Amino acid sequence: MTDVRIGKSRVYATDLGLGTNAVGGHNLFKGLADETGKEVVRTALRNGLTLLDTAFIYGLGRSEELIGEVLQEAEFDRAKVIIATKAAQDLSQDGAPNNSPEFLTNAVESALERLQTNYIDIFYIHFPDEATNKREAVAALHELKEAGKIRAIGVSNFSLEQIKEANLDGHVNVVEDHYNLVHRELENEVLPYLQEKNIAFIPYFPLASGLLTGKYSQTDTFAKNGKNGNPDFQDERFQQIVSKVDQLKPIAKNYDATVAQLVLAWYLKNPAIAAVIPGAKKPEQVSANAQAVDIRLSNIDYDLINQLFQ
Repeated sequence: MTDVRIGKSRVYATDLGLGTNAVGGHNLFKGLADETGKEVVRTALRNGLTLLDTAFIYGLGRSEELIGEVLQEAEFDRAKVIIATKAAQDLSQDGAPNNSPEFLTNAVESALERLQTNYIDIFYIHFPDEATNKREAVAALHELKEAGKIRAIGVSNFSLEQIKEANLDGHVNVVEDHYNLVHRELENEVLPYLQEKNIAFIPYFPLASGLLTGKYSQTDTFAKNGKNGNPDFQDERFQQIVSKVDQLKPIAKNYDATVAQLVLAWYLKNPAIAAVIPGAKKPEQVSANAQAVDIRLSNIDYDLINQLFQ
């Protein structure tokens, strides 16, 4: 496991972490058990995955509460864990994004209570709203950073222009957004800007809702609204992706790895990516993902995978 610096902040995180939308995310997934979610978090920490990525919208605070409960257990040291959380959804406005300084300040205070901690390592504005100047929104978070309540400032799901506005004072440390081998649009303009400004990048959906795990075959079919209507699972698009993933299987075999582990290893080697945060519903999935850090992906195989998904 390698520690990476989060932009220009003083936060150092493991380059492989845990996405926790299935920890307490009862509004996102059916049949989740809180105790299983807590064991997922424990398993991550026991395997050295100490970057925990959560958000208010994951269970409307329940994910944060469960993480807070685990970190109160004697086995774990809060000081060795990097907690990243996010907020923007304003329940008083039917869940619409709110980036106002007042809302963000209250969101941080509420998250601190749920997490049972006196500081948050990384706090993201989860989604942009239409009304708030992004420079002013980040300025409010900078005040909280100066007060020691957060340690690094992030934005998520922002356009390039919104990122630039948010970073006018140089206070943005990290961006989180949708990126994986089958969704690489950010490589065109966003990632070069982040690298130029020394802003860390952390992608979500690294395994593309399971498409990059190798568990699907070209004979699988989905209803038009299957997989939440995700176009990646429809018709020719699905066939093309599965065909490419099938070509990863012999490469993974050479490393005695699964396809998912190989894909995670590709992200870990990618210089544009600070850390990767695959989610998990079961502890054994976390343990399997953790093994990706042991893969020493050759430059030849890295380039081969890169070209395959261009």
